[in-house]
Amino acid sequence: MAQTILEYSSLETASRWKNLPPPQGFSKSSSSVHKAPSKKAAVSATEYDKQKEKRAWDVAIAPAKSLPMQAFMLYMSGGGVQIFSIGIVFMLLLSPFKNIAGMNEAFAQYAPSNKSPKAITTLPLHKIVYILCNMLTLGVGLWKCRSMGLLPTGTGDWLAFETRGQAPEISLF
Repeated sequence: MAQTILEYSSLETASRWKNLPPPQGFSKSSSSVHKAPSKKAAVSATEYDKQKEKRAWDVAIAPAKSLPMQAFMLYMSGGGVQIFSIGIVFMLLLSPFKNIAGMNEAFAQYAPSNKSPKAITTLPLHKIVYILCNMLTLGVGLWKCRSMGLLPTGTGDWLAFETRGQAPEISLF
């Protein structure tokens, strides 16, 4: 049995598409030849930190951006106490706690270059907004629990803990 060797390097030079012009907006020189980074392409540390701060703000308000979709899911799950609606509410109530517990890891990649990435004092304003947005999500989940009747908000829910004095008819004698 003879072994066949394919030489792919010859295909590139003999290509019939070689003489076609590059697509619109595509520069052949920039993609095929690696240039040394120019002064314009070099990004200073402060500009890089500004970009990271912008990304950190995106992470900070991400829980608030997802609230409309979560509210729609809560609406579609219905007001009754079924396994589907309980599952959605449980995930909605659990996610803020998981997000807050992993907050330092979420913001570690956006820390300025002169600070410790996982310190709690790194990006404090971003982290406060992140916590507030997660508390807003938790509030929506608790509102849904109340509307489903799962939270004890009425007086009838606390009757087992109510103590009564003696009736006035019995205390006369």
